[in-house]
Amino acid sequence: MHPLASTAAEVSEYAGSRGLFWQINRSIFANQHRLSVSLLIALASELKLSPIALRDALASGTFVEKVREDFIGVVRGGVNGTPTFFVNGVRHDGPYGALSLAINQAILAAA
Repeated sequence: MHPLASTAAEVSEYAGSRGLFWQINRSIFANQHRLSVSLLIALASELKLSPIALRDALASGTFVEKVREDFIGVVRGGVNGTPTFFVNGVRHDGPYGALSLAINQAILAAA
């Protein structure tokens, strides 16, 4: 696990509480090889999120419990790496072709 994974998850939850979860996640993922706390705050600032409020949330642990609960849920679900996908409740962590086939089959079954 990345040393800043929990902090990045807290930043994601902070952004999510303001309706920007997926936007911050795209930015974090695109910059995962150079993450730092200052970069996470800068990425949030690019989305017009308050760096002061974010620092306060990180310092006070506002989202620590949510991140911990999510992590426990993932572990209990048997996920031990990324990427792992679920299609209609069925786990797929194999090659892209197998995932694509599962998605197409789910679409056909729903039609």
